Amino acid sequence: MATATDRAVGFGLVAFSLALFAYYTLWIVVLPFIDSAHAIHRFFLPREYAVIIPVVAGLLLLLFIGVFIMVVTWKSKKPAKKSE
Repeated sequence: MATATDRAVGFGLVAFSLALFAYYTLWIVVLPFIDSAHAIHRFFLPREYAVIIPVVAGLLLLLFIGVFIMVVTWKSKKPAKKSE
């Protein structure tokens, strides 16, 4: 069973993910239909960042996965035995 700390961390991660999803959905789906002079536009970045941020995040994720695989591969190589 999960400890109370694990459950709290899991709940925090789920809450953060839901908040981020709601913010991004409002930014991309709802905001274009609201008048540009409305005050709600102050709380959102320009629309160009709606593409730039996920692309950069994806590239960083691929970079970290590649580095992780490279480190694991290098550490798993065993030295060749010397033949006598």
